[in-house]
Amino acid sequence: MLKNRHVLGWLQAAPLSLVLIGFLVAPIVMIFIVSFWQATEFSIIPAFTLENYEFLFGSEVTYRVFWATFRYAAITWFFTLTIGFTVAYFLAFHVRNQNTQIALFLLCTIPFWTSNIIRMISWIPFLGRNGIANQTLISWGVIDEPLEWLLYSDFSVILAFVHLYTLFMVVPIFNTMMRIDKSLIEAAYDNGASGFQTLTNVIIPLTKPGIMIGTIFVVTLVMGDFITVRFMSGSQRANVGRLISNDIGLLQYPSAAATAIVLLCTVLIVIAILLRFVNIRKEL
Repeated sequence: MLKNRHVLGWLQAAPLSLVLIGFLVAPIVMIFIVSFWQATEFSIIPAFTLENYEFLFGSEVTYRVFWATFRYAAITWFFTLTIGFTVAYFLAFHVRNQNTQIALFLLCTIPFWTSNIIRMISWIPFLGRNGIANQTLISWGVIDEPLEWLLYSDFSVILAFVHLYTLFMVVPIFNTMMRIDKSLIEAAYDNGASGFQTLTNVIIPLTKPGIMIGTIFVVTLVMGDFITVRFMSGSQRANVGRLISNDIGLLQYPSAAATAIVLLCTVLIVIAILLRFVNIRKEL
């Protein structure tokens, strides 16, 4: 009987397993294999070589680009966490009416009704030298000449990242906060805890799974993004995604595959470190 149930379980899982193997595992394996191939300006040679990895780890540019990628991810994480936690806290604990909660939550999703590129490019006329921001500041007498660093800079890249990915922090944190037993908060207040003590000793610890999930979403999305860096920096900044994109544009697929594998391993290490802080499966 147990054997039949075991076989039935395998049969039920087989279709999903085939999908995962075909669309997730197989492409990664192929990228891994190609990363060891040789390449010339006009062709790819399926012969084993370590040249791609030797060049990657032997280039100073690689370390600068990876450092820039980590910097973008860390700064974006900080701002998305601050904004996302604040918005989620307000929706979960200060908005009492459920219909109002749903309406405000849907309001947060409105920017996602259009494409990322359109939302990103919409900042360009606002931040440009003759854009709305500079013209407003000049008219108010705050500045005498346009601020050059508002656009095509690290500032504009970070701003676009925060705009694009804050919702990925709001959703899991809000979902976790909504599952907190309100009697725990009332008990904290009854025992004389201040609002700040309740926040740090009750709400934040119970919200850790949502924070970790949001962190994984934001960090992985930022580290793999290259379109935002390209457009919002005016091609003056680079990250690992742009490095891969440039190699593909030059038809250097083995080099791009090697960089992609290193990026994948880096992201997996980051996720593994994050998961050390909380057992998401157990907490949820």
